[in-house]
Amino acid sequence: MSGAMLPPLLLVGGGKMGGAMLAGWLEQGLSPSVVVDPAPAAQALAGPAVTVVDSVSDLPPGFEPCCVVLAVKPQQADAVLPALARFAGRAVFVSIMAGRGVAGLLAALGSASSGDPAQAAIVRAMPNTPAAIRRGITVAFAGPGVSDGQRSLADALLCAVGEVAWTTDEALIDPVTALSGGGPAYVFLLAELLEQVGLKQGLPADLARRLARATVAGSGALLAVSNEDAAALRVAVTSPNGTTERALAVMMAEWPDTISRAISAATARSRELGA
Repeated sequence: MSGAMLPPLLLVGGGKMGGAMLAGWLEQGLSPSVVVDPAPAAQALAGPAVTVVDSVSDLPPGFEPCCVVLAVKPQQADAVLPALARFAGRAVFVSIMAGRGVAGLLAALGSASSGDPAQAAIVRAMPNTPAAIRRGITVAFAGPGVSDGQRSLADALLCAVGEVAWTTDEALIDPVTALSGGGPAYVFLLAELLEQVGLKQGLPADLARRLARATVAGSGALLAVSNEDAAALRVAVTSPNGTTERALAVMMAEWPDTISRAISAATARSRELGA
């Protein structure tokens, strides 16, 4: 779909992730589309190619999306999907809701009196917030009935905000949610803690903040362009018997187990959301 205008979309949920993805689609050239979000702040998303409405019942007459993107909270799925069932069989559904599996989405669509959930083509995807600067990464799973053309459309939409990887095992989306979906928060926490510790060590507040942010951002940029493993890059910074080695000795005593438990907890929560 390179060079082609993206077809009409229905984005349900115009929050941070939905809004970030919409910005990427507009850069690619988006056909007239609609965002459904009752929050007053969602009106900021409106523009020449985007109409914002409060509910599905307010969609413009005759509007027919090629794709319905579900970007609401997973707890809202059962309330939102029945009104969208009429698009089953005509549009591909791309869900970025944590935890909500294809089977559960089909069931929610089937709770409406219209539409045939058996015909619903659903792609389940998990992006992350660097999508806001087109540096996100998304893992996607195509459910039963998704055609090659629908998968290509979903891939084009997701590629507009960063890298995309596809899996044939839907169960992997839960650990993906824990690792990369929530991963930016873990990195931001590191920057936050480095700044706080800098203050405790006597650094001026503005310098501590600048050092923490630039160190995390610069290290991420180096990792992005390097062909070396992260472990090799870490070793390259660590002089024998030096200051970094002393710091890492403290971190390595606790971090591996802490990170493992944290990701396991997030994975478990993702599965709970889909129960």
